[in-house]
Parts: sequence; structure tokens; C-alpha cells
Amino acid sequence: MTSSQGNGGRPPSFRPNVLFVTVDQWAGRLLGAAGHPVVETPTLDHLARIGTRFTRAYAECPICIPARRSMMTGMSPRAHGDRVFQPALHMPADVPTIARCFGQAGYQTLAVGKLHVYPQRDRIGFDDTIILEEGRGHLGTVDDYELFLTDRGQPGMQFMHGMSNNDYGWRPWHLAEELHPTNWVTWATARALKRRDPTRPGFWHVSYMHPHPPLVPLASYVERYRDRPSEAAVMAEWARDPDRLPYALKMVTDYWEALSPQRLDDVRRAVYALCTHIDHQLRLIVGTLREEGILDDTVILICGDHGDMLGDNGFYAKRLMYEGSANVPMILVGAAGDARCGVGVADDRLVGMQDIMPTLLGLAGIAVPESCTGRSMVTDARRATLYGEALEGAKATRMIHDGRHKLVWYPAGNHLQLFDLQDDPRELVDLAASPGHAGIRAALTASLIAELHGEDLAWVRDGALVGCAEPPAVFPANRGLSGQRGLHFPPIPLTDPAKVVGTG
Repeated sequence: MTSSQGNGGRPPSFRPNVLFVTVDQWAGRLLGAAGHPVVETPTLDHLARIGTRFTRAYAECPICIPARRSMMTGMSPRAHGDRVFQPALHMPADVPTIARCFGQAGYQTLAVGKLHVYPQRDRIGFDDTIILEEGRGHLGTVDDYELFLTDRGQPGMQFMHGMSNNDYGWRPWHLAEELHPTNWVTWATARALKRRDPTRPGFWHVSYMHPHPPLVPLASYVERYRDRPSEAAVMAEWARDPDRLPYALKMVTDYWEALSPQRLDDVRRAVYALCTHIDHQLRLIVGTLREEGILDDTVILICGDHGDMLGDNGFYAKRLMYEGSANVPMILVGAAGDARCGVGVADDRLVGMQDIMPTLLGLAGIAVPESCTGRSMVTDARRATLYGEALEGAKATRMIHDGRHKLVWYPAGNHLQLFDLQDDPRELVDLAASPGHAGIRAALTASLIAELHGEDLAWVRDGALVGCAEPPAVFPANRGLSGQRGLHFPPIPLTDPAKVVGTG
């Protein structure tokens, strides 16, 4: 196949626009295209029908900052240096970012929404960034969304709904609809598309902050789901006794309040509302591309940075290697006629955040830097296993996945779990002690050991996992209400940027 055929008959010099959209804390299951029985995602479902949905897409480190560093550098957490959540960690100066690579190839580059870098005005290679950073003024920046609210006569009012950025209280949005963060990201993006340089292709990164808490959907979307049952949370037998859980999981179950079934139903409906709102807003961006006459010449990739357990097995939020936390939406639509990108395909290869940069650069005909550890998602190459890691010390979790079986290791106490995701996609049956799966466990254990680095190496002895001692479960008081924000005008005082607020 010649390059012109691969690009839908266009000349070899053709360079597509690239629209790279991220959503925050959106589990891979929360798509109609993935078979979810409740949530409405008509736009994403349509894009999956005209593109490729990667069903085995994972955050190698299901935590905001490390996951986004992998997106922006094409590197694994080990390579880029964060598997924890380091809010004051600078992007490596000697590493080419995806924005810098597109820019050096002559693209105009822009990021709108949540970038989650430090300093917050570091453009990491983008020509410009229009940011919304969830009220992190303590890091030294008033972001562009806060400036927008001020221009609209609502200075510092973003968080006057009273909901926390890191827990599961919810209520409808408290300001006018057009002031909602989701609407603002869409508006700012559409406006930028209309102001683009028509002589150069564009790389546009659009980053929505929801459905990550605070859970403040528009009232109209709350009403949409009000009379619908939510999908019930699951409870595996292995998770029923909190005293038998690994230390890392005990810390999770203690941090978040155990919600009653009724309250959890409400929380899930609030999350569905936020998801559907984003889905509908994406239509406006696609519509703007169409009206500007550049939709057919644009590659679209949409993914999440990590998921949310949403009460399954009594767990909430991220940081875990279970499907609800680590598996993410990933949908790729090529430029019209580009035979390299599938149409109506559900691709089950193992892919991660590190694969986004080499995929998009490759589709644009740009050389992939040697620093990238990821691989293109549109070639025939497939990895045998995908490694995941989150946190360090007693809270550490490690994972190895072969496409069907997933091994999860908690070093504190040396706990192993094994799941067959083909037969048990909700991870209800732990097969680690199953004699019939001893060979699979041994093979995955060997693969996991080969991936370990840093302090983890002390948890291996004579080629076997030994882990570390499980400390007493001491639960510090959550005095800050999980990073609750307050009134943000006048701007809030500066604090130590390395100090984690809430859970990150």
C-alpha cells in the first residue's frame, strides 16, 4: 500500500489535523458501546462505530499526574519518573513531549482544559495553553477558567457548590449552565478552532476535568437520570471481609465513606450525568470541525486518564489495578479514508497511555522519538504483556496483564490475586490459589518480576516475590474533607507545591 492509498488517496505530503481529547476518572465500562446498561454516550458510541475502540486500554499508573505524563511523553511511569503523584515534579526538560514534536513538525499546537503540570503555566511544548486546573491556585497560578468566571461577574465562585474534588458528595451545578467547566472547555476549544491558522495543520489537546469529582452535573442531566436505576455495585467474595484485605486496600476502604445502596445509586447517576454532558458537548467540537471544513482531515483520539471504582467491592476512585480504576475508554478515528485506522473495530490488544504519542505522531508522518517506550496502536505489533504500577512503600500495587489474565500484587503482606478477564470481567473470582491456574500464575509472576525496579527489587529474593511486612493499619483523620476547596476570591495563599491536597 502506498502512503497516498493509506491516506485515502491524498498526496504523500498530506498532514492531518489531530484532535486529542481526554476525560478524567472515566471508567472504560461507562460507554454504551461497551455494553453499559444505563449511561448514555451516543457521540462516543458513534465514533466507536466509525473508528476503533480499544477494549484493553489501561492507565499504566491509574493516577492523574503519572498517567498524563505518559500521555505527553510516550513513556512508561518508570521512564518518566512518577508512579506516585508528585504535584511539584517538572516535566523532564530533556524529553520531547508530544506537543513539542508536533510543533517542530510545523503544526500549530494548543491545549485547552486540565493539563496537570508544574508550574501550571509550563506549556510543555504547546504554542499556548488555556487551562482549567480544578482550583489549584495554591501552586501559584490563577487559571484561565477562573479568569473567565471573573469576567462573567463570578470571581472565586467555582466551588461554592460545596462539593469536594476528592469524595462522593453530589449536587446540581450552582451557577448558570454556560459557566459549567464542561461547557467552558467546549466553548474555548470551538473558539480556538475558529481562530486557527488556516495555513498549517493543528494539534489540539482538549481535556475535560469531569467526571472526576466534584460531582456537580447540570440539573438537566440530573433530571435525565432521576427515574432510572443505576447499575448495581458488585461485591466479590474475596472483598467481603475488610480484615482480610491487603494493607493497601484497607487504606482505601477507610479513606472513603461506605455509602448506602441508595446513596451510591445517586452518586452513580450523578457520574452518568457528567459523562453524558461531556458526550453531548463533544458533538459541538465535531460540529465546529465540520463547519470549518476540516473534519475529514482530522484524526480524533479520545481517552481517559484512569477510571473510578464507584463502590465496586467497597472501593472508590483510582490508584487500583482493578478494571474499574485502570481500564479506560480509548477510541481512535482516523482521517477520512485512512486505511491504517479501523472502522467499526473493537480491538482487544493491550494498549496504554504511553502508546498515544507514537500512534498520533505516526498517523501524522512525524518521527517517533527514541525516548518513547510506547508503540503505535495502528500497526500489527502487539505486546505480550502490559505492566502497571501505582504508589510506593506499603501502599504499592503492581500488575501484569497478558490480555486475558491479570495478576495483581500487593507487596505489603505479599498478597497476589489472579483474574481471568475473559470469563470474569468484573474480577469476582480470585484464581491465585487455583491449582488449575498455577502455570499461568507462575508465568505472570516471572513477567512481573522482570518489570520491577527501584525499591521494588528489595521485595524479591532468589527469584521469588517476598514483599515486605504489612504495617498496622493506622488511619489518619481526614481533616481537610478530601481537599475541600473554599472561596477563591481573593486568590488563595501559596503553599508548598509538593504537598498533596486531598488524594490528588
